[in-house]
Order: sequence, then C-alpha cells, then structure tokens
Amino acid sequence: MNQNEILLKNDSFLISHTDAKGIIKFASDDFCKVAEYDVQELIGKPHSIVRHQDMPKAAFEDLWNTVKKGGIWSGFVKNSSKTGKFYWVYATVYPYKDQDGSQGYISCRTKVASRDEIDKYDALYKKMREDER
Repeated sequence: MNQNEILLKNDSFLISHTDAKGIIKFASDDFCKVAEYDVQELIGKPHSIVRHQDMPKAAFEDLWNTVKKGGIWSGFVKNSSKTGKFYWVYATVYPYKDQDGSQGYISCRTKVASRDEIDKYDALYKKMREDER
C-alpha cells in the first residue's frame, strides 16, 4: 500500500447517479467521504472529476458503450480523490430511467477484494495506456 492510497472499509458502498452525459445528480455519503468532496462540490459536476489519470481511455469507452446500449458494466476502477490520493473500487454501472423518462446511470462501488486484484489491474491498465500512445 502507498501512503497516497485510500483503502475502503469492507462495508463501504459508494453510490452515484448521473444523467446521460455523466453529470452527477446524487452522491452517497460513503462516496463523498472516500472521494474527499462535499456533496455540493460533486452535484452538477462530471463524474470524471474522480477519474484517475492512470485509467486507460479504453476502459471508459467500454463502460459507456455497454451502458448506452442498455447493458450493465462491471469492472475495476482506480479513482482520484479531491486531495490527489487514489482509491480502487469494483464498480457496477446500471442504465436507469428517471421519473421523467430521461436516461441516467447509477454506479455502485465496493472495496476491491484483494491486493492481488489491485496489482493485476494496475499492471493491465498500465499496459493499456502504453498501447494507447
């Protein structure tokens, strides 16, 4: 573990709700706490505000392609906090229709199960970023 890494608690459950363009409409207390933002700082901002620079573009292209077609996407994600720390989550993103019928997405994130998984995906994403260059 790195001193800049935030480790989620075993029972952490980070939830956010965005509109079709990825603008945050709701952020749970756990999400705010781990990301080190007040909820008012997140509402109305693009969800990419927590995207870590180590994440390959292809991972998010896959996420968006999947959910825009009505599918559910799951995967390992490295996010960045307001203070520049990072944290790993296992994310599941669901397409969702608001009460007014407009498209939105709900993201539920939990603690990554093991250090081995973090190391595996960190190496994979590094290779993917190198391939993007």
